[in-house]
Amino acid sequence: MAALVTVMTILTGCGGERGSNSGDSKDGGRLSIATGNTTGVYYQLGGGYARLIGQHIPGWTATAEATGASVENIRRVVAGDSDIAFTLADSAADAATGRGSFDSPQPVRALARIYTNYTQVLVRSDAKIRTLADLKGKPVSTGSPNSGTEVIALRLLKAAGLDPDKDVTRQKLSLPETVQAMKDGTVKAMFWSGGLPTSGVTDLTTSLKDDVQFLDLSPELPKLQAEFGPVYQGATIEPGVYKTPKPVSTIGVPNLLVVKDTMDADLAQKLTALLFEHQADLVKVHPEAGNIKRETATDTAPVVLHPGAQKYFAGQ
Repeated sequence: MAALVTVMTILTGCGGERGSNSGDSKDGGRLSIATGNTTGVYYQLGGGYARLIGQHIPGWTATAEATGASVENIRRVVAGDSDIAFTLADSAADAATGRGSFDSPQPVRALARIYTNYTQVLVRSDAKIRTLADLKGKPVSTGSPNSGTEVIALRLLKAAGLDPDKDVTRQKLSLPETVQAMKDGTVKAMFWSGGLPTSGVTDLTTSLKDDVQFLDLSPELPKLQAEFGPVYQGATIEPGVYKTPKPVSTIGVPNLLVVKDTMDADLAQKLTALLFEHQADLVKVHPEAGNIKRETATDTAPVVLHPGAQKYFAGQ
């Protein structure tokens, strides 16, 4: 296992080094990219993005780090522990406006809106759970602490009329831990927000087959939109993604790539350019990279685009 981890670290450009506001410099250095759980899309694309930085931006190298994802990632960027972060747009909106997990507006800026995350709620068939309300009294994984998955999990539980701290037995597990707990039956349901397909979810559905099912989340969508706005969108997981018997109605949330507002504008412009000028290389890492669209890339409000990203999109 140790050898395998070493090999994967070399291949993906992932490691445990901490950033030090390297992005404030104009002279080059090492950038830290905050991603997510090791079996999620953030982690895979973060490794590919790190390689592109080292290959195409002279003087710079990058390391993709496994984290709890969105909320943690934003805090890492603000603290200077990471330079670039993947985050869900709802968590980023909370950071920009100073609500939810953030007591005040945070100094973050967007490089681009990227692909969309799909909220994936899976339940064990033996638990006889048909709706989110049926989760009452059940052991449920709501994702890593301070993750975007946890944010939307708590909001969905409340939308279903449940108190997340009283009505379910919450397990704050990473995706690999969650998948194993679902296999073992120690949790009966799980929340995950990620791109399609997420390898950890593929592992679970392949292993348990008909013993695991997806929940339809469309009944909760209007409640989320009424409280939090159009950042939450109706979405569908097609049968071919996880070999489900029919399409799954769910909730989509865009992802953003964010940095601190002090990042050098020239560097931010080059980092934004990589997403589009070398998009084919990212698609080889994960197909979700093909869903990064220039026509929607600037739709990051209320998170403001970084001036360097603005220059790129303006063609300067």
